[in-house]
Amino acid sequence: MNEMDLVRLNFNPQSLWALNFIIGLVMFGVALDLKVSDFKAVLVTPKPVLIGLAGQFVLLPAFTFLLVLAIKPAPSIALGMMLVAACPGGNISNFLTHYARGNTALSITMTAISTAVAIVMTPLNLSLWGGLNPETAKILRIVALDPLDMLLAVFLLLGLPMAVGMWVGHRFPNFVDKAHKPVKIFSLVVFGLFVIGALAANWRYFLDFVGFVVFAVFLHNALALSTGYFAAKAAGLPERDRRAVSIEVGIQNSALGLILIFNFFDGLGGMAIVTAWWGIWHIISGLTVATFWSRRKPAPAV
Repeated sequence: MNEMDLVRLNFNPQSLWALNFIIGLVMFGVALDLKVSDFKAVLVTPKPVLIGLAGQFVLLPAFTFLLVLAIKPAPSIALGMMLVAACPGGNISNFLTHYARGNTALSITMTAISTAVAIVMTPLNLSLWGGLNPETAKILRIVALDPLDMLLAVFLLLGLPMAVGMWVGHRFPNFVDKAHKPVKIFSLVVFGLFVIGALAANWRYFLDFVGFVVFAVFLHNALALSTGYFAAKAAGLPERDRRAVSIEVGIQNSALGLILIFNFFDGLGGMAIVTAWWGIWHIISGLTVATFWSRRKPAPAV
């Protein structure tokens, strides 16, 4: 067993409760902007959303499995990469898509749908791909991961706050007009500070293993962005849609990944460090790609 697989990060029960609350608050803030019509839009033009979901929950987990076989990381890092790949799109993808001159409406719809689908697909993909790799399968057996327990946890972390946020948005539109931006900004800033604090508390572990983690996350994130873009291109989607799908697949909800790691894997070092660094790096890479695209007018749809 690799040294990294024996590391357990410093994280107390109070911090875990705080992280659960923060993730719920983030999802509540995102859902304030969502409407039932966002989901109905899929019925009108399903192809771009279906391509995005296929990239998110089919292609990326499968390509991540192959990447793990190629670079042979420590089992805990490998399982962390698989967990990140199994998570839905991150909520900053909408802002980045808008900045990249992509299809923002498509991005919002994909975020909403992928978050709902993740209630089932995140536990399923982690169990499937993690179980196919003999090294990561050992970790799953040791923790005795029950996909149904994880499904319930994902529902409580994503589904319930999203439903409550949508209800509040529908019931109190005047309140939402004033509160949704402050709530989203506050929750994202608090989560960012939380990640920085967690890294600081475990800085010596991060320094010990940062080299390979940075390398693995760089490759993994580049793979995710490329998977989204070229899947959309192969499907014949216009450039604005390609940008939206690329960013949606390349920006993962690493916050969900972290909370699942501390809830189900006791803060397993390799998993937590790779997921935390993903949460930082995908903002950097996303802004870089979005800035590049923002300076290039997308080709009109044919």
